[in-house]
Amino acid sequence: MEAYIKGIGIISPQKTFDTKDFLSDVVEYDTNSLRCIEPSYRDYLNPTLARRMGRIIKMGIAASSVCFKDSGIAMPDAIMTGTALGCLEDTEKFLLAIIENDEQFLTPTSFVQSTHNTVSAQIALQLKCMNYNFTYVHKGFSFESSVLDGLMTIAEGNGKNILVGGHDEMTDKYYRVCDRVNYWKKETTPTMELIKSKTEGSIAGEGAAFFMLSADKSEKDYAKLRSIKFIYKPESQKEIETRLNEMLAEKGLKPADIDVVVYGNNGDTRYDGVYDQLRDSFFSNSTSAYFKHLCGEYQTSGSFAMWVAANILKTQSVPPSILIGDKKHSQIKNVLIYNGFMGTDHAAFLLSQC
Repeated sequence: MEAYIKGIGIISPQKTFDTKDFLSDVVEYDTNSLRCIEPSYRDYLNPTLARRMGRIIKMGIAASSVCFKDSGIAMPDAIMTGTALGCLEDTEKFLLAIIENDEQFLTPTSFVQSTHNTVSAQIALQLKCMNYNFTYVHKGFSFESSVLDGLMTIAEGNGKNILVGGHDEMTDKYYRVCDRVNYWKKETTPTMELIKSKTEGSIAGEGAAFFMLSADKSEKDYAKLRSIKFIYKPESQKEIETRLNEMLAEKGLKPADIDVVVYGNNGDTRYDGVYDQLRDSFFSNSTSAYFKHLCGEYQTSGSFAMWVAANILKTQSVPPSILIGDKKHSQIKNVLIYNGFMGTDHAAFLLSQC
């Protein structure tokens, strides 16, 4: 199962929207909750419709629109998205309205838009796309599941151009709930110092990223997506390394063949050890990079990591802002992403130069 990444559209806490710039001007934060830098939506949405849409819906439509423009493909054969939280802001609005109005005189808009598949449905409505449309809600595997479905659809010959994406939003209420169970750091941590942190918890993030996967190769492709591996609740470091060896062997590769590894370090001492051990031993010859100091921690952050990996291959460079150490490869052929969420949902992506 392989596919080419033809186009990308992404909204994140960095200046990533509708630009070819690759992290030359990084935005640094001194807060434990990162919010997306949102564009003007007038070019992507009818203002009247936009007034009734939640923030994550507008972000998803805008990001997917840029992806279509970037790929040159106007109509996908299928749409697959992944989200762990869905349209959280609209869910909160509806629940609060139930309480405040004593379960009476409720407007349906927030309820209709609170479902997890709203973003993929709205994208399809904008396009008048009647093709296969599916949303995965698998916590830390949500985005990865959408990518796997896209690869399977292409492999089975049921579609050539597949839109896949991941999106999740952060709200103040959700931040406070997760803070109670120690998701986030208690002290304020500058984002560029996150990897040096020696305490528990991370910084909260959000984002929406979409990719056009295609069976056909072209000169403008970002990268070739070759494989994806899920590792649920690994019992040991040895199990992780065994599964990664299996993944690489299926493609005729060894750990030494991986030029760059993009790790999911998030500054949480409970979970970063996994990445550190892989970096120091299993991938000791590879250039090391990380990304969560730029986008924060959230269940579909793997979509931001794929944007990073695809651009590393296309530009043949690793920006200093994401580099760990000083080891660099002059030519980058293979990039591996290894990311996890809260120590349970681990996933690896293998991308190669076209």
